[in-house]
Amino acid sequence: MVRHLLDTFPSLVFSVSATTRAKREHEQHGTHYYFLSHETFRMWIDEDAFVEWEEVYENQFYGTLKFEVERLWAQGRHVIFDIDVKGALSIKRKFPDQSLAVFIKVPSFETLVARLRRRDTESEQSLQKRIQRIKEELTYEHAFDRVLINDDLETTLREAREMIATFTGETPQLPEGDE
Repeated sequence: MVRHLLDTFPSLVFSVSATTRAKREHEQHGTHYYFLSHETFRMWIDEDAFVEWEEVYENQFYGTLKFEVERLWAQGRHVIFDIDVKGALSIKRKFPDQSLAVFIKVPSFETLVARLRRRDTESEQSLQKRIQRIKEELTYEHAFDRVLINDDLETTLREAREMIATFTGETPQLPEGDE
């Protein structure tokens, strides 16, 4: 969904988050995440280098670096984030007029668990931690500006485009053949 929106709206740009989790085989530093040591992450917390940060799982930190957001805004771009609910609400509090907080959920919890299992990217223990985290995150949906149910992909993409077009005032630029 994020890739589709980035391809459809030239003004959108992706904010790369920072994390202390281990890099997966296909991921690249600076593209998928800024992979930081725990020491560097904690030092940057102390130096107020983050717009938002959180210990999402025990000893596993994620955050949005100020320099990343400022760099993208200086280009006159609209920044799209793919972050956890607490981080999203933190950004919404800090930038209420410049942000649109969208909670993306699946039609059912069972569907979500099945999708995570199909990815086959983590151990069963890691997956169980994620599932517990997701149960907690689902309780925050009411605090977002909009809720988008990711059931039928084409419908979800259309609704996402409409939200972004309304928020940015930009007309989507769809590839030939897309509606």
